[in-house]
Parts: sequence; C-alpha cells; structure tokens
Amino acid sequence: GQEASDAPPMQVFKGLPVSPGIVIGTVLVADEEVHHVTRRSIPPAAVPEQLRRLDEAIATSVAEIKRVFERAQKEMGEETAGIFRFHIGMLQDPNLVRQIKSMIEKDLVTAEYATDQTLASLADRFRHAGDSVFATKVNDIDDLAHRLLTHLSGNQRRKLAHPDENTVIVARDLTPSQTAGFDRSKVLGFATDLGGMTSHTAIIAKALEIPAVVGCQTLLRNAYDGMPIIVDGDKGTVVLNPDEATLAEYRRFIEQRRLYRVSLEDVTKLPCITLDGVHIHVLGNIELPDEVTKVYRAGGEGIGLYRTEYLYLTTNVEPTEADHFKAYKRCVELAEGKKVVIRTVDLGADKYTQSREETPERNPFLGNRSIRYCLRSVPMFKRQLRAILRASALGPVAMMFPLITSIGELRQAKFILNDVMEDLDEEGLKFNPDIDVGMMMEVPSAAIQAESFAREVDFFSIGTNDLVQYTLAVDRINERVAHLYRPTHPAVIKLIRDVVRAARRHDTPVSCCGEAAGDLEYAMLLIGLGLRTLSVTSSVIPQLKRFIRSVTVQQCERVARQALTLDSDVQISTLLRDRARKIVPEAFDGRAAE
Repeated sequence: GQEASDAPPMQVFKGLPVSPGIVIGTVLVADEEVHHVTRRSIPPAAVPEQLRRLDEAIATSVAEIKRVFERAQKEMGEETAGIFRFHIGMLQDPNLVRQIKSMIEKDLVTAEYATDQTLASLADRFRHAGDSVFATKVNDIDDLAHRLLTHLSGNQRRKLAHPDENTVIVARDLTPSQTAGFDRSKVLGFATDLGGMTSHTAIIAKALEIPAVVGCQTLLRNAYDGMPIIVDGDKGTVVLNPDEATLAEYRRFIEQRRLYRVSLEDVTKLPCITLDGVHIHVLGNIELPDEVTKVYRAGGEGIGLYRTEYLYLTTNVEPTEADHFKAYKRCVELAEGKKVVIRTVDLGADKYTQSREETPERNPFLGNRSIRYCLRSVPMFKRQLRAILRASALGPVAMMFPLITSIGELRQAKFILNDVMEDLDEEGLKFNPDIDVGMMMEVPSAAIQAESFAREVDFFSIGTNDLVQYTLAVDRINERVAHLYRPTHPAVIKLIRDVVRAARRHDTPVSCCGEAAGDLEYAMLLIGLGLRTLSVTSSVIPQLKRFIRSVTVQQCERVARQALTLDSDVQISTLLRDRARKIVPEAFDGRAAE
C-alpha cells in the first residue's frame, strides 16, 4: 500500500527499440551479477521488505559459514578455522548490521546497495589502517560482501523464476539464456540500461516476440518492484509511473495495433505478388529451429537465414556435432520440403568468444570474427559443416559463409568443405554432394569484387547490418555513434545496386537478409534496385507482404532511381518515407510521423 504522496512523478527514458510491440505492466527488477550493484531508490513503503531481506540473507549466511567452520575444524584444525569464526562474529556484530539498516531507512535504497556500500567503506578503512594485521582482513570483508550479496540476489533469482502476471523485467543487462528462459505466460517485455541493437539478447527478444528496449542508461536506478511501466518497443521509449493521460494514449495505440494485426491476418495466405504481377519471395530469418512454424504462420515461403550462433551462446560448453545435427534436422523437418539456408557460425565479436580469449581483442568487430574465426578453429568449423551436410540429406538445405572479405577466404572455406565431404563419403554417411554454397555480402571489399565472387558461389545474400557498419565505420552497438548508423547512406545504396547488377550478369541468385529488408520504406528501395527475395523476422512478414501487394515494381524502380541521384541519407530517408506513406498510409500509425 503506497500513499499517493510517495508516488514518484512520471519519467520517460529513451533507449534503442530492439523488439517491436507495446506493453503495459509492472516492474520486476533483475539485479544482475553480484560484483556490480547499482544504486536503486525505493519508496518509503518498501523499507520493511528490504530490512526483512537483509535479515534473511544474514541468517542464511551465518548458517552457511557455521557449516564451513565445522568442516574446517575437522580438516584444518582450530587455528585456521578461526577465520570463519571471525566471519560469523562480523555478521552478528550489531554495529555493522545497524549501519546497513540505517542506510536503507535514511537513503531509501535497496538492501543490496546498502550492504555493498557499508562493507566497501569498512574494507577501505582496513586497507588504509597502515597495520598489516588490518590489511589482511580486507579479503575477509570482500568474501563476506560477496556471500551476503549472493544470498540477496539468490532471493532475486527465485523471484525471477516465479514472476507475477503482467511482469516487465528491468535490468542492467540480460544474457541470451536469461531472456530465452523467461516465463512467457507472465513476462510481457523487458528494458535494460545496457545493450545494443544487434546484441544476441536483442535478437532472441525479437525471435520470441517479447517487446524490448535496451540502452536506457539510467532506468534501473529509478525503477523498483511493482512500479507501473510502459515499454514501447516500436519507438524505443520506456515510461515509469505513467500518468492517466499517457496510459490512455498507449491503450489506444495497443488497440490500433491489434486491429491492424487482425487485418494483416488475411494477407498471410495470399501470394506475395506486386500489383504488376511480379513475385517477390519473402522468407524468414530465424535463431531457433522452432521458429520455422512461426515463419510459415506469418506467410513466409521458407527460411532465408538460419543464424546458428544460438547453439554457442546459451551454453557454456561448445556444441558437439550431434547438437548441431539435432538442431538442423529439426529445422529441415519443420520446413516440410521448403528450402532452409543455414549460415555457418558468426562468432568473435560477441561476449562469448571474447570472454574465452586470454587477451580479449580491443576491437573485435575488426578482429578474429566470423569466417576468420572458423578458419582459425578448423575442428570446430568441420563439426558444423559435417552436421549441415548430414542435414542436407533430409531436405533442401543451402549453406552460406558470413563476412567473406577476399576470394582467398572463400576458397579456403570451400576447400575445408570438400575435405568434410570426402570424410563423410568414406564413412558412408549420406549428404547432398550438390548442396548450394553461398556467401554473405556484408563487407565493402566483397561488394566491390562482386563480379569475381559471382563466378565462385551459387548465391549471394546481402547482410545490410554489417554492410552499413563497415561501409560507414559505425559500431552500431555503441550508443555514442548509433545515430550515424544509416542504411539509407548513398554509399550503402550504391554498393547494393552494384552487387545486384553483378549477380544478374552471372545469373547468381541474390537476396537481402539484413534488418533493413523488414523496413517497408527500405524494402521498396531494395525491390527498385532489383532484389526479388527478402528475408526478414517473422513478425514483420505480414506487413511486408501486404505492402508488396500494394505497389508496382515500376513505382519501386522510380523511387530507387531518384534515391540514387540524392547525396545525403536524410534526403533519401525522407523520399522513401513520403513515397511509402502515399502508397500504404495505414501501415504507418499516427506516431510514425514523429
């Protein structure tokens, strides 16, 4: 029961919209790893609960240390076990406990923060006492702080495992496996202080269709459990403690979206043909095998990009050939005879591989990532290739290599693939010897050499995410420069045009599987530049199909020709938005004009 006078005013936070949708719910704070405690305010009404949590964590810690003390007595003797007696004494020291409690009461902060601050300042005092006897106690205090915080966050973990209805998770950051593990019947969405547009957490949120905003920077310190919250995954806005007018406005948006979605359902069964009769193939991008059914439900015609990194990012052990094969087999079975394009693993610029390096790279995006990583870890690469090839015996499968920057790299990857084919042949294992092998076009060096590559591969897939990043030298995960990440930059558009032209000259099929392909305005440009296959997240397939069914290829070509004469991304964005709006006004709700 919180008095109205305690209620903080409404606050609006801007972040990066990584998974679309709008939700209204209540905050559940996920306090992250023990060694980083964010200062978080609490309302006066929440003080008793924080004091109770502290008492519980102390009691659990004391009981735990007593067990350690008894074992230490037996194994190491009385003298050494005395350390743990000191720990118990500290935890039961009324002065120390009183300090932590008074900080909770006076500063209105969480038990975690008060514990962390009080013990850290005690450790500091010991550290600077000048007496070596005191200095050795610093470790003991750190150990105690860690133990108490672990128990406090253990309560948090239990709380996260059993959320209430209509929960919105607020955290400093979330791991891909945490996100994948949410109870979807209770968790409506999430918002975090850290994170970027292409983090794997963002990708999984999109795959699970959980509205999410990341990179909010200071949201966590202002949020507490039970607080009303709105997460707008379309616009990248988070509203804490919304007032009545804001709630009413967002309820209206949610209703608009629902009606629009119902009207889109008619489109999923219809063919994806422009008004002048050209078939545009709309495929789905997936992270997890089970998403295949979602793609088909939304009206997709197959799988244009299966990102396989998920197998690595949700476990701490490297996946075996059997793990790979099980995932690909499931995918091919669900695809029911339609083509599945599997991209070999794109690791190296992520936390998973960097945390395994003895010396993490300064700039992993320009480092040992993607195909380079695979060519340096040949046994790992071969395990995946074996599994993909074995899956190709079960249905139509194609494979593609990511981030190819030179002909040499492509030939080396194909050489390893041939090795693997010979091994499977000798072992008498079935595979498709004529499997289509393609490559991602996502680096300027590859786009400029598209002619040469077209002679060496069966197909191209343009990855706009990395193509924009490498053409414009913008790390789009970096909040300071993310605004410079513009797919409408004239240089990017010219590279796409050149790749499509080179592909046509050699009869090499070409598709686009980057995020930008799912943006209606940009899709119009891509069709105008000559693309006839777009691969997008399942949630945008119905809108994209409906849009394609409302335009002619001629209209798209006219827009593309005009875009190529402009010299700034702002002009091109404006042109695309105006044209798309005129053609399908109902696809853009009232807010899109902001």
